[in-house]
Amino acid sequence: MELAGDKNPVRKWWRSAGLALLGLLIACGVGVGTWCVLSAPPSYSPPQNRPIPDVPFVPTPHDIVMEMLKLAEVGPNDVVYDLGCGDGRIVVAAAKHFGAKAVGVDKNPQRVAESLENVKKNGVQDKVTIIQDDLFNIDLSPATVITMYLLPSVNNALLPKLEKLKPGTRIVSHDFDIDGVRPKKVLRVQSSESHREHTIYFWVVPFEKESTR
Repeated sequence: MELAGDKNPVRKWWRSAGLALLGLLIACGVGVGTWCVLSAPPSYSPPQNRPIPDVPFVPTPHDIVMEMLKLAEVGPNDVVYDLGCGDGRIVVAAAKHFGAKAVGVDKNPQRVAESLENVKKNGVQDKVTIIQDDLFNIDLSPATVITMYLLPSVNNALLPKLEKLKPGTRIVSHDFDIDGVRPKKVLRVQSSESHREHTIYFWVVPFEKESTR
């Protein structure tokens, strides 16, 4: 709303910006006091020379999600980044069942919408952030735990970013490992949801490289 006779362009601009921000927060279901639930603009900028193709969305069974987070020993002091978060089930579980803060990253607007709805439905808006972007664009340095269900080619392409993370950062991958890097643990779990055996790989930064001999 514009005040009658208010011709100050700076004041008018700040008023318009404030109303626009308020509308965005309401549309995203974000209230005062929440940590952050964020979606980047639908048109993001993909990284130049992206090294690998996109990853199809295949949900991780809920019981495997729990095993991944237990293997990483996620707790209230952790910040969990899920790369390719899909419907947000991993970040929701990290916040709801382990008390962690969590960040989900996905570039698909449909997946982002599903994640935001899942976050809201489970009441973890104060602990979870959802970012719409390409995972190769994301600064992973705040993470203490990285979770992923990607493809071998994506895991391998991510290795240079993962190697730069602070010592002690834990990384958990569903079904696929990283070439040339020896996992600390490999867990094989039979899922009652998918009715098949799943493999979970666990590493800690700095990585232990496999011998090339």
